[in-house]
Amino acid sequence: MTGDTPGLSDLPATDRAHLIHPFLPAAVDSRVVMTEGQGCRLRDASGRTYLDATAGMWLCQVGHGRPELAQAAHDQMARLEYSTNFWDFGCDRTIELAARLAGLAPPGIDHAFFTTGGSEGIEAALRMARYVHHRRGEPDRTWFLSRQSAYHGAGYGSGSVSGFAAFAEGFGPMLPHVHHLTAPYPYRSGLDAPSALTDACVRELEAAIDRIGAHRIAAMVGEPVMALAGMVAPPEDYWPRVTEVLHRHGILLILDEVVTAFGRLGEWFAGTRLGAQADIIVTSKGLTSGYFPLGAVLTSGAIAEVLSEGTGFPVGHTYNGHPVGCAVALSNLDIIDGEKLLEAADDVGGHLADALRPLEELDVVGEVRRTGLMLGIELVADKTDRRPLPHGAYAVADAVRDRTGVLVRGGPYALTLAPPLVMTHQEADEAADALHTVLARLTPDGEPH
Repeated sequence: MTGDTPGLSDLPATDRAHLIHPFLPAAVDSRVVMTEGQGCRLRDASGRTYLDATAGMWLCQVGHGRPELAQAAHDQMARLEYSTNFWDFGCDRTIELAARLAGLAPPGIDHAFFTTGGSEGIEAALRMARYVHHRRGEPDRTWFLSRQSAYHGAGYGSGSVSGFAAFAEGFGPMLPHVHHLTAPYPYRSGLDAPSALTDACVRELEAAIDRIGAHRIAAMVGEPVMALAGMVAPPEDYWPRVTEVLHRHGILLILDEVVTAFGRLGEWFAGTRLGAQADIIVTSKGLTSGYFPLGAVLTSGAIAEVLSEGTGFPVGHTYNGHPVGCAVALSNLDIIDGEKLLEAADDVGGHLADALRPLEELDVVGEVRRTGLMLGIELVADKTDRRPLPHGAYAVADAVRDRTGVLVRGGPYALTLAPPLVMTHQEADEAADALHTVLARLTPDGEPH
């Protein structure tokens, strides 16, 4: 009968009949349908279990199946399921979370504007940057600086500042007035000294500002560690020097901490560790560990003061500051704090990196890198010229999943791991063993045998 709920065995076929997937490979007909999870484990509709070394989409900080978060959502829904934050209305949970985030954020960042996710957050941040300059009497500041190989979201603005041409193909014209700089990618820079890479990046930044005109640039947007690029961390002096240049020219820094915030680098915010002094910080993912779609754009008091003038910031979303999401976020932050998961990120990250380091002896592995609990395994067809695999690492990630039951993520250059912060050393060893098993049989053309 039409409308019947499909049984477990029917789910893959029902998926193919009705669901539109983001980035579904054209040649793939199979489906992996997840039905439950606990800790770092997931189970699919066929009963197979997986070790989740990607924390979903790099977001499930506290692990799957936490009853505390389900209870927080239940209790809030029973008390007040929804309330708007438009105009002069507010909600107790929303206000409580804004104050909590102000207490955790870097000094000077003390206001929150809520969204439902990272892409929406970047869109809001871009609007904030242009609008603040407009209200300050500098309406010509409409340009944005970003980096190649950066990912900032799926909207038109967020997609335009992203640095992957493939994500813009067929969607043009994209947002005008966007300039992409070279990514601070140590392995692929061709420079041996980290300071030389920073010097080159800063020279390029200064040249772009001179060419465009500082009086025409609103902001630069960047990830502290470039996630989709392959968990690429810049040299230690990169963010302090970039911040100085931007602020000297009156250019705002929008820090995209959608992946890195809330413990991924062993700090509440990655900018604190890497020396990036942001004017606007975009967060999502780890804020609720994925238990509810919620994001927060955090700003300095100076930015918030301008946005609040007159009729306020003329941008809003129906689910802005959703009380259920805020209740879940507060409970999630309690777990991260109470279970000392910030410390766990460095502990488990270091253990996992040590277990993966021997992979560098393989001909197809150029580098194993780690920042906190973000790890990248650079795959190459040739170590001498550091030539990447012809089709990236996507099929390799599928092979690891299919052959070992361990979930890692493929990218254009690297396999990436960012497991839940609750991962144990034993689970980390299991993930490392799986990667050794598959990569030891990987050919230079990227074919797993």
